[in-house]
Amino acid sequence: MISFVNNLKTVGLMGLMFGLILAAGYILGGMQGLTLALIIGGVMNFGAYFYSDKIAIAAMRGQEVNAKTAPDLIEMVSRLAKNADLPMPRVYVCPQQAPNAFATGRNPKNAAVAVTRGALALLNYDELEGVVGHELAHVKNRDTLTSTIAATIAGAISYIGWIFMFGGGNRDIHPIFALLFIILAPLAAVVVQMAISRSREYVADADGATIAGSPNGLISALQKLEASAKRIPMDHEMPSSNHMFIVQPLSAGESMAKLFSTHPATKDRIAKLRQHDLA
Repeated sequence: MISFVNNLKTVGLMGLMFGLILAAGYILGGMQGLTLALIIGGVMNFGAYFYSDKIAIAAMRGQEVNAKTAPDLIEMVSRLAKNADLPMPRVYVCPQQAPNAFATGRNPKNAAVAVTRGALALLNYDELEGVVGHELAHVKNRDTLTSTIAATIAGAISYIGWIFMFGGGNRDIHPIFALLFIILAPLAAVVVQMAISRSREYVADADGATIAGSPNGLISALQKLEASAKRIPMDHEMPSSNHMFIVQPLSAGESMAKLFSTHPATKDRIAKLRQHDLA
């Protein structure tokens, strides 16, 4: 039931994202702006669909591993992928000492799972198994594509706003209103993008626990990763990629800052996982 509600929420939020980009184009540029919004959104999503995995791996300087270079990790991923009824993804190890992990790829046949060296050093076998299960759940639920599209649309809305700010737009709209829309529309898009990301994390936690066979390893891993994220910064990390990781590399503050967090509070995730254990 929880997964159904979160999936329904994601559909609604994605619809809102598409509505925002179309509204941005039409309000700022009329029908011409609407057409431009469709073109920009389409081109950016085409690029994200085919190249987001390569960009993510390259940004993290991931090195692909195999049964010879990382036998234990490959065996674990292979076994859990079978549990999830997924094809074997590509597996990468990233050189960062900050413990973390992520999945990427447009669909299960083109998926990749990556872990940092810091995660391999910090986590025991059961904890790493919980983390890999979580990432495979993202692959199975196609969250990697959903999150990438959401982030791309948010960027496209900002881009459209800047085009009309400097290139001239709908002359029927008051300049002050246009300026406010240019500022607030991208902000709203980012808030929606973060809401989508947070919703998908709860589903991936629950499904990942099922794939691993128990939530205990993931619970312990989240506790360790949360503590380490506050002490060890992520090299070459960009805020726009925060949604990929199992824990958010950049810590968000309280109150309003929670709107811009890509992940739910770790304590809330752990509480839900403990409920899963009792189910």
